[in-house]
Amino acid sequence: MKRTVIEGAYWRDLLEQPAAMERTAALLRASGDGVRGLVAARAFDRVVLTGMGSSYHALHPLQIRLSRAGMFSQMVETSELLSYYPALLGERTLTVAVSQSGESAEVVRLLRDGKAAGPVIGVSNTAGSTLAVESQAAILTAAGPEATVSCKTYVATLQALHWLGGVLVGEDGEAGMAGAQAGVAGYLADWRGHAEWFIEELGAVRQVFVTGRGWSMATAGTGGLILKESVKMAAEGMSSAAFRHGPFEMTTGEVMTCICLGDARTAGLNRRLHSDVGGAGGRSFLLETGAEVAALRLAEVMPELLPIVEILPVQMISLALAAVRGAEAGRFALATKVTAVE
Repeated sequence: MKRTVIEGAYWRDLLEQPAAMERTAALLRASGDGVRGLVAARAFDRVVLTGMGSSYHALHPLQIRLSRAGMFSQMVETSELLSYYPALLGERTLTVAVSQSGESAEVVRLLRDGKAAGPVIGVSNTAGSTLAVESQAAILTAAGPEATVSCKTYVATLQALHWLGGVLVGEDGEAGMAGAQAGVAGYLADWRGHAEWFIEELGAVRQVFVTGRGWSMATAGTGGLILKESVKMAAEGMSSAAFRHGPFEMTTGEVMTCICLGDARTAGLNRRLHSDVGGAGGRSFLLETGAEVAALRLAEVMPELLPIVEILPVQMISLALAAVRGAEAGRFALATKVTAVE
């Protein structure tokens, strides 16, 4: 029996990603003065980056850029920041808080309980949300309404944080974004062919790992999360190095490891992991610009923007795994779009 993708709300949001990115880019160009002014005032000497779920994972590239520029910064999940690291939120701390809804329980408490003594830049998809209204400066992504699992809001958030990184370190915030948008549109133009290829390859898979290094840690974390949400199967995201410290022992033909090749600094190590998983009898996909299989092939983008194109094959995997099970990817049974309980 031929297994096909059920074209539901999550599928529609996936295909809407190129248009969402165009809206985000246009809004960043038109309304970034508030953020620029706050950053220019330099009323801070360290930066805390915080969010939950995919909003948290999206912060990895910004953390690397700030570290590379010599700026002291720290990534902390908002729940842990509030309960265990409130001392980080002093008057000289710039907090970058990310929440696609702008109403996540943790972010609302961060703002309304006065936990953040210093300035807050809020990144949200929702105008009028608590985060957008109560931050000292807001970045709106304008990705549009999203039904369930984060997809178009996630790539739009990556784009907005790339722009913010440019503002913070004094570089061109729009560098490379047009190429990333084109890469997303080009890949999704053949979404059906990609999904069908994955359907044929993934029939026996019962568990998935998504791994990467550096910039690709965003893809690893978000990839594991959205596979759990959209397909309701065991999936985990972690660094490729951490995968060798225990999870490698789980390698079988029913376990698929999706590896992001990443940039030149650790590409050789990721290729070795791909080879070693195969040698141990496991299934492994390597996401890279030079992949022979179109479903695994990424558009060429600057390293900082790799997570935008890396997440696309993972999204296709979510459609394929759901199709194999005769289910609609992304249909929530227990979760809600906005997490209102901490």
